[in-house]
Amino acid sequence: MDLNYLKRLLKIFDDSTLSELSIEEEGIKVQLARTSQQSQPIQVVTQVPVQASQVQAAPLQQPASVPPEQKPAPADADHSANTVFSPIVGTFYRSPAPDADPFVVVGQRVAVGDTLCIIEAMKLMNEIESNLAGTIIKILVDNSQPVEYNQPLFIIKPD
Repeated sequence: MDLNYLKRLLKIFDDSTLSELSIEEEGIKVQLARTSQQSQPIQVVTQVPVQASQVQAAPLQQPASVPPEQKPAPADADHSANTVFSPIVGTFYRSPAPDADPFVVVGQRVAVGDTLCIIEAMKLMNEIESNLAGTIIKILVDNSQPVEYNQPLFIIKPD
């Protein structure tokens, strides 16, 4: 099961009124469930066949989400700046590998669709792309740090 398929599945589930969905494909089982219709958080549980020599992972815990009205605003951001928020909970990485150059640096110009960082969630590497063209003003998260859903990651000044 590839990452794009999983992302599409999550988007369809999020847009639907279903409260629970379970899919098994190629020996991988994905279960999606909402805990409340009001806030509609999504819990993802995957089960992968494990060989006897492999170690079982700890149980998945649902992360706490931050309501949009509680997003911390950067103190030095001006009105023309745009903040890029984390779409998922995970670990923030500035580069594709530990010895590689970062995707972006402060002062760099980015275009729509340029990769800004990677957020690792459940051993899946999710590339976070820019949603507008502009210049990176500030990087708000240190490399290899955990991030929460809706946490500010970058401030971009639009062109």
